[in-house]
Amino acid sequence: MKLGQTSIIDFVSNFVSSVLGFVATVYIARILGPEPLGIYQVTIGLVSWLAIFGEVGLSRAISKRVSEGSDPGKYAAAGVTVIGLLFAVLAVGVFFFREEVAVYVEFPASGYMILILLVVLLDSLVSSLLIGLKLVHINGLTVPIKTGSRAVVQIGLIVAGASTAALFIGHIFGFTIVVVIGGYYVLRNLPSVAVPEQKHFEDLFDFAKYSWLGNLQSRMFSYTDVLVLGYFVSSGLIGIYAAAWNIGQFLILFSGTLQSTLFPEMSEISTKEDAQAVSRIVEQSLMFGGLFLIPGLFGGILLGERLLRIYGPEFPRGAFVLSVLIVANLFMGYQTQLMNTLNAIDRPDLAFRVNVVFVVANVTLNVVLISLYGWVGAAVATASSIGLSLVLAYRHVNAIIEFDLPVGEIARQWIAGILMAGVVYGGLRIEETYRLIGHNFAIVVLLVIVGASIYFTILLGISTAFRKTVDRNVPVALPFVSK
Repeated sequence: MKLGQTSIIDFVSNFVSSVLGFVATVYIARILGPEPLGIYQVTIGLVSWLAIFGEVGLSRAISKRVSEGSDPGKYAAAGVTVIGLLFAVLAVGVFFFREEVAVYVEFPASGYMILILLVVLLDSLVSSLLIGLKLVHINGLTVPIKTGSRAVVQIGLIVAGASTAALFIGHIFGFTIVVVIGGYYVLRNLPSVAVPEQKHFEDLFDFAKYSWLGNLQSRMFSYTDVLVLGYFVSSGLIGIYAAAWNIGQFLILFSGTLQSTLFPEMSEISTKEDAQAVSRIVEQSLMFGGLFLIPGLFGGILLGERLLRIYGPEFPRGAFVLSVLIVANLFMGYQTQLMNTLNAIDRPDLAFRVNVVFVVANVTLNVVLISLYGWVGAAVATASSIGLSLVLAYRHVNAIIEFDLPVGEIARQWIAGILMAGVVYGGLRIEETYRLIGHNFAIVVLLVIVGASIYFTILLGISTAFRKTVDRNVPVALPFVSK
């Protein structure tokens, strides 16, 4: 299957998943309010941090070693062994500190945390094996299943009268379903599962000793601000912040898809040839890293308040925070591709250096800026720290691989985004003046559809590279795409 088609399958799967997650979050927020949503987000944030120590970078190491094609079954067995032992240690720790957890989270969540940690680690293991086996499309297809089943259970339990506990139970159920499905495909495609030797553990740890900090960076990008906010603001404000973050993360989907799709390809090419052989793939990843985030930034600025109003009357106050978080995700969209390159060419040591800078900057800025400016400080801290790591990651990749930064293509995306923003702004002003529709959700949906259509139409008209990419990967011929 072509890389572009694999990316499309993975992206569509993630898109459907995010839509399902958005609908579920809106329903939960409107029925339960922001407080239970805040408790849920803080708890998931804690589990995500624990998961870092539960896999110590082994997921990326497993993907790397399995993708190389040598002894995949033994590397898989070694990963399962280590992650299983680490989970047991962490579960005991959560149990002993259950009272402290309840005070911080404002809910007796330790039992749920242990179960969520278990399914999260299993999902990470299965996902890493699917990626390493070049079954990225299968891995992608499990994402909407996870989100959809989670949403159905959460909403069903809420309708039945449950409250915060419904969010945790649904979360556990969604992960369990995809672990079973993904595990089935892993077992079908692994050549064999055999007892690992000392060499296989050493090979995993040689890579993981650097890549664990990459997992830490990913978790910190998503949850450090939420966890620090837990010490300074109420659960209600955290719930509003989480809703804004949910919208920002929706826009980074395609960047994550590129990362998962391109990693095994770059890994195999760099192993067989050399690092320079992946230069073209690096250029392509940067070319499309901000494809959805650039128009999303304009949309977030213009429609942020209306988007958040969908969640409930308390949520529009997070509109400015939403705009800053979209900027953070835009930086992350490009930084992800560069870090993916460093790991794929077996330079996790350089990725480690970038992650050290991000971790120190992220923690320091979040503590300082949140204490001074509250949730606005959290958003600014996240955007600033990831922007700094983006610059450093580019310097490291550029020092190893000669590639052309696709400035022209990125500029064309900005041009299309600016023109789109002008049309959306005009439509918004007309609606506010004449009240043609008068329904917030309908207005948002209409302007998003119009804006997206204009953006991609303009981009098809001004970008030859984008037209060729569409032509290669869309299964049907489009009359406006020239070959």
